[in-house]
Amino acid sequence: MTKENIGTLIQLSPALQMLRLRNAGWVLPFLFEAFKESRKMVLREDELITKLSETLSLIADGTEDLEEARIEFGEDEESRSRKYLVNWVQKRILQDFPDTEGHTNYQLSAYTEKVFQWMQNLQAGQHHVGTESRFKMLFSSLRDMVENTEDDREKKLQQLKDRKAELDKEIKALEMGVAPQRYNNAQVQERLDLFIKLCYELIGDFREVEDNFKQIHRNIVEQHTKAEQNKGAILGFAFESYDALRGSNQGKSFYAFWDFLISRSGQENWRQLTEQLLQLLQDRELEADTDFLRNIKSFLLEQGKAVYEANDKMAEKLSRIISEKEIARHRRLRQQISNIKELIFDLMEDETVTAGIPVTDPVEIKIAMDRKLVLEQKTIAGTLKQPIAGIEKIEDVDRFNRLLNTSFIDKKILWRKVEEVLQKKQTATLKEIIETTSLDNGLAEVISYYSFLREKAKHVQVLADTTELIPIDKAATKFVEVPYLLFSK
Repeated sequence: MTKENIGTLIQLSPALQMLRLRNAGWVLPFLFEAFKESRKMVLREDELITKLSETLSLIADGTEDLEEARIEFGEDEESRSRKYLVNWVQKRILQDFPDTEGHTNYQLSAYTEKVFQWMQNLQAGQHHVGTESRFKMLFSSLRDMVENTEDDREKKLQQLKDRKAELDKEIKALEMGVAPQRYNNAQVQERLDLFIKLCYELIGDFREVEDNFKQIHRNIVEQHTKAEQNKGAILGFAFESYDALRGSNQGKSFYAFWDFLISRSGQENWRQLTEQLLQLLQDRELEADTDFLRNIKSFLLEQGKAVYEANDKMAEKLSRIISEKEIARHRRLRQQISNIKELIFDLMEDETVTAGIPVTDPVEIKIAMDRKLVLEQKTIAGTLKQPIAGIEKIEDVDRFNRLLNTSFIDKKILWRKVEEVLQKKQTATLKEIIETTSLDNGLAEVISYYSFLREKAKHVQVLADTTELIPIDKAATKFVEVPYLLFSK
């Protein structure tokens, strides 16, 4: 960071501008109470307006600065609350987005999350500084970087042998009756404080990744509105931006963490470790926010889901861009055909229909396609080799789903079909479920079953290097080859 960067941040950063608000003295405490203390990631507009109206009615005279949100004197609490929400969205304090029912929801922006994290670090006397645990974490990170970037085979082998010797020494000591080393209460408290702090920072980082996806979506809309940009250029820009985000350090880190978090083994390990930690805190009578510790994984999953929803929104926009030109062209073609039919019906009963163009001067007839006399022997055409038809199958169902509009598919109905089949057997393939129930929406419904890999990860899995043919019509004459999907209770 340079002094120029500091000057730019002071002038342009929404987080620093937030602290300079004239109403910051009551706005930030209100938002912290509404979202953080109540453990809510998202609030509906009507609920947030009710909370804000109650807060405004309790504010002392002279505390509220009406000019900052362009509020006129004499307005009631509800009207002022709505203007404050609009002002906070404009200042990037809050983010608004619609839900599936059309209601407006609000969540804290990434900048507000950063401000609250910074304020928690500033709070003096809350917890002592855990120098020992932080140094051990630094030392462990240093060792991890050095050991896992070593290219020399002999050095790597020696490092593993040294680690094995340390483990053997510790095992031998335990077998001889030596008491195991364990953390005291101060050491546990240090690491617990650091763990909770990292969890809050991770939630804030999720918001930043979500903002990146939303920025890509806004750029796609901007490119689409420009008349000089064709469909191919917009799609190229979208895929390049998406690949750049996944290939960035932030994208790689997020997707690697997310894959671990939603995996069956990762969830089970997290659950067991959390239960052991809560039991440890209870046995040692240590003070901690047990509700937050118990629900950390739920908070992370909810925030990560918002990232994927932002990604799906971008994919849905791509699908509309791909299909809208074809729809418009077909609409114009149908209109032209209808006009021709109307002219034909008007002339069907008219027996004096004149056709042709009258001319006064003789016209020279030139037959451009007339075959001329050729004495040369006709050359025999070479043998035409036709390419072999390729096998059509879907390799990447997840990416294909982003290009296919499946928003009209009711996932609840699909899952009821799965549960209906699983009542009679322990496991069932996708083909068995479709044959037992029905396939009402063709290929889009088949692809929608694969969304349960994220939503019902404990009950759905894909078998690697195995595919199956799914009939997509009632006569079973058309099939699609997809990865083998297995459902279980």
